[in-house]
Amino acid sequence: MSEPIVRIAARGDGVTPSGRHVAFAVPGDLVTEDGVVHPGPGHQKPPCRHFPQCGGCQLQHLTDDAYADYCQSRIGGALAQHGLETDVRPALLSPPRARRRASLRALKAGGKVLIGFNAGSSNQIVDMRECHVLRPELFALLDPLRVLLAAMLPARRTGEVHLTLADQGVDLMLKSVSVEGLDAIEALTAFCDANSLARLSIDEGYGAEPRFEPRPVTITLGATAVALPIGAFLQATREGEGALAQSVIEAVGDPIRPLDLFAGLGTFALNLPGRVMAAEASRDAVLSLKRAAPQIDAQHRDLYRRPFDEAELAEFDAVVLDPPRAGAEEQVKALAGSAVPRIAYVSCNPATFARDSRILADGGYRLSWVQPVGQFLWSTHVELAACFTRESGSGSGAIG
Repeated sequence: MSEPIVRIAARGDGVTPSGRHVAFAVPGDLVTEDGVVHPGPGHQKPPCRHFPQCGGCQLQHLTDDAYADYCQSRIGGALAQHGLETDVRPALLSPPRARRRASLRALKAGGKVLIGFNAGSSNQIVDMRECHVLRPELFALLDPLRVLLAAMLPARRTGEVHLTLADQGVDLMLKSVSVEGLDAIEALTAFCDANSLARLSIDEGYGAEPRFEPRPVTITLGATAVALPIGAFLQATREGEGALAQSVIEAVGDPIRPLDLFAGLGTFALNLPGRVMAAEASRDAVLSLKRAAPQIDAQHRDLYRRPFDEAELAEFDAVVLDPPRAGAEEQVKALAGSAVPRIAYVSCNPATFARDSRILADGGYRLSWVQPVGQFLWSTHVELAACFTRESGSGSGAIG
């Protein structure tokens, strides 16, 4: 007797109506009692030789349509757990080889250097020889890096390789490496020149320091070039960033006085109309935004320790918030008691988004729609933008 797979669980297993979890199964597949999976129309041959060992992807066996359905269902399921439902739109997926930032691991063992993502639920490094998610500019650096790190990485010690594609090229940060002596310094300079790096930074355990930066490194957000601090947060793909920004613009409408919370470098603030205020906990990000866009009132503020209260929120007619994975529970509680008519909520965690959505709904907000965005293609990581609205006159306080 066979059972159908009806959904995919948060960690990527297929699930039957009886609650049985089956690895690498897709809705539409049939699974026999002894665990044999008969593929359905949502199943595809994974394109990468490293799947499923590499932890960078968990769902390469899904077709695009099946993966988009997974993104929708993750969000709908999270909301249902809090008694909420709304229009969850079809997911917008970033294409293969589009990811412009990545954190990889490196290890020198057996006379060679391994670079790649960790294997799933393991500290073992999968030595990456092909990749269908990274931008080609990032992947092209891996072989030259293996040569460079052979002389810089202590044996049997794991290092970190952080890659970001900036306006000027690849911004590279190496952590837990040893740069000692003139030969090592010259090797670094030659590597940067040969590979046209935008910047190279080294963290030997005391924080990252730039060692090569021929021109100031920037990232263009909207139409504005913003100085890119070392290690600053950036949306994973340009396509994902664009999808989220367009959804935020739709959600807030045409505000006169919008507030962008957890603003980062200004991904959304730089796309908003009106007299924009932006709040962010990273001092480096706030300084970059101030210099790039002095018309924006950018403030350094830890929103976990000091969220905007109801009296402060009365000044604004739209709020954008894009918190970390933990969500923004205390800030959302204040918003739930405010009179802000429109909220755009961007999230990288459907579970904490759903929790915060319940708080807003209990405060009188209506969850109008959710736009899933799959910019971490083939992973279980789902992002979204959502629109909350409040009828005029409800809530405490008034817009000034």
